[in-house]
Amino acid sequence: MQPADAAVERLTALVARQRDELERLRAQAASRSLIDLARGVLMEQLGCSPDDAQRQLERLSNEAEVAVSELASQITSQPLPADEHDAGWHNLSLARGAVESASDLNAVATAMLEEALADLGATAVAMWRAEPHGGMHLIGQAGLRQSEASRWRHIHPDMRTLQQEVAHTAADSWWPAGLPAEDERPLVGIEWPTGARAALPITDAGRAVGAMIVCWPDRLETFTEPQRKQLLALADIASHAILAGAAQEWPFDQQTGSAIGLLESLLDGLLILRPIVDTDGTLSDFKIDHVYGRPPGFGPYGGTAAFGRTLLEVCPAAASEENLFDHCVAVLETGSPRFLAGDSLAALHPQADEEVPPTVRIARFFDGVAISWREAQDADRSAALLQQVQRLGRIGAWEEDLRTGEVRWTHSTYQLFGLQEADPVSIGDLHRWVPDEDQSLVQGFRRSLLDAQRVSAAAFRLVRADDSIRQMRAYAEPVRDGTGAPVAIRGAYQDVSTDYHTRLAFAAAREQLADTEERAAEERYLALRLQEAITPRAEPFAAAGLDIAAGYRPFGLGELVGGDWYDTIELPDGQILLVIGDIAGHGLDAVTGMVAMRNGLRGLAATGAQPATLLGWLNGATCHFMPGVMGTVICGCYDPATGSLTWARAGHLPPVLVRGGDAQLLEQPSGTMLGVDADATFTDATTVLMSHDTLLLFTDGLIERRDQSIDDAIDALLRRASNAGGNIGPYADKLVDEASSNTDDDTCLLAVRVH
Repeated sequence: MQPADAAVERLTALVARQRDELERLRAQAASRSLIDLARGVLMEQLGCSPDDAQRQLERLSNEAEVAVSELASQITSQPLPADEHDAGWHNLSLARGAVESASDLNAVATAMLEEALADLGATAVAMWRAEPHGGMHLIGQAGLRQSEASRWRHIHPDMRTLQQEVAHTAADSWWPAGLPAEDERPLVGIEWPTGARAALPITDAGRAVGAMIVCWPDRLETFTEPQRKQLLALADIASHAILAGAAQEWPFDQQTGSAIGLLESLLDGLLILRPIVDTDGTLSDFKIDHVYGRPPGFGPYGGTAAFGRTLLEVCPAAASEENLFDHCVAVLETGSPRFLAGDSLAALHPQADEEVPPTVRIARFFDGVAISWREAQDADRSAALLQQVQRLGRIGAWEEDLRTGEVRWTHSTYQLFGLQEADPVSIGDLHRWVPDEDQSLVQGFRRSLLDAQRVSAAAFRLVRADDSIRQMRAYAEPVRDGTGAPVAIRGAYQDVSTDYHTRLAFAAAREQLADTEERAAEERYLALRLQEAITPRAEPFAAAGLDIAAGYRPFGLGELVGGDWYDTIELPDGQILLVIGDIAGHGLDAVTGMVAMRNGLRGLAATGAQPATLLGWLNGATCHFMPGVMGTVICGCYDPATGSLTWARAGHLPPVLVRGGDAQLLEQPSGTMLGVDADATFTDATTVLMSHDTLLLFTDGLIERRDQSIDDAIDALLRRASNAGGNIGPYADKLVDEASSNTDDDTCLLAVRVH
């Protein structure tokens, strides 16, 4: 076949496709008009609404097993259209309108299900697009559970599914009785394992680009011919809605999209073409899948107007001998890129007033081809890039001719000085724009350039034309002729005020940080001194028949001062006050709260009141006079005459009593944390201590661990504490040293043993 004959054949095929499309649209319009007329007849005869009339048409169509358009022809006595490609769609007007107005592909699926498929008994519909690598991607669905839709979101290329078969073969598949027994492929719609399925191709210019699956909950006897026509017509309308009205919802896959994004950042223009293959396997045209820039030679179809059309439709001249179409076919078949002359695209539309690109490149792009071009404006583009760099870097270039005295500035240099583009400032006059304090810096810069003739740099303040002051840095070098004599100076000014002010801010921040660290160190030292004063390292001592020892271990070697404290004093009535507490938090606030609470409790205890009463008073004082201070406390009074211990607790862990080698927690009375509720009440408990009994009062730092429950931690303490032999001092030290707490808390222990 001669090349000229091939071009004529391509254009003839294009005209034939466009004629078929026009006839199909005319037939659809005629069919819609016929159905609308029949619906009007039923409305008049039955006195019903348009929706009721439509439902009557559908019911009668199903009962008679004829197409809705055929029934409409009988009702109206009007002839059927010559071509009824969409005549089988029993709810065409309602469903088509809903699909065309859908905002996205999920809405398209919902419209098809509600307006058409539900009346056929279907319960779900889902659509997939085929990807270049062989997989498939779910683009819209209705009726499936979200969990199942998520599982079907991506189909791997190696996974055998009905969707892939339909997209590969472009042939529909009908399963009225559900999945055949011999077929082991996974089935869409797991809720209806035995229900009917219809698998239909989504096509683009005769080429399958995806698949649509319709699900029924139960088996069907068969798919009648009207039902098949209806479903095929629905798939056709869905294809048009997806590829035309919802084109933006038909995205490239991630790999393709990333490649296109990279190409757009490097090129001035880009076309992505996908081949259109007829049923006999002939490559008849290319579909334009992506447009970036305005392709020269496309005339009125430049830019996004070409998207979704075919190459020969927007540019028939491309079919001529050795023109764009032939080159695209050759690239697709061989995989080798081609470079064309600069007028290769512009010549396609000679009347177009467009700039001619210097080169056109055609290359293989996945399963299609990509056409790219670059504009012939490299010098202007480089100049624009330089201007952008100067603007972003706050840099202004300059040159001064030493022979003529002429000074040339770039636009950004004028902006740095705050001047209009008039007479630029020579290096000899630069000192007039500098404060007196920086004159020596400018003079040294000038002497280094003119006298020493070497590359120089200087930093100084510049007083701009609007009297604002900026911090500047200057760089320059002499330019010599062939004899080595200096003939010019070239350099740049840079506004470094932001960097300069940032460095000043950093310096101020460093000074402030140093002050803060110094104050923190002083505060920590004061807190440690206060804590040492209130919780000294106590040696064992005997008082009223008791041996008492205390152990204390701060967290972090004193870096974070805590609020754990204890107190033991003899009261005026001869009783011994035993107290241990824990103030919430760390630092100076915790220590000052601890001091206030300890001294307050000492003063209250002098009244001879019982522990519960003392804690009630202390709680009221904490709530009213120490806002923000909260803590737990155990307060006990030991009577040497009777050996009884009366004690009360405020949210604290109860004491441990060790008797005869057995360690047990004392049953705790009620009582909430101090500083929370001013009206809280507390209860006393009484325990009689016997000879050789050991009583342990401790803070939670002795036992708590992040990886262990409080019950397990207490059990571990009871096991360690049961061996209470020997002197009370080493015994207390051992319990503190063996504490394995990892909650960043202090540990405090008060051990009391009866003689």
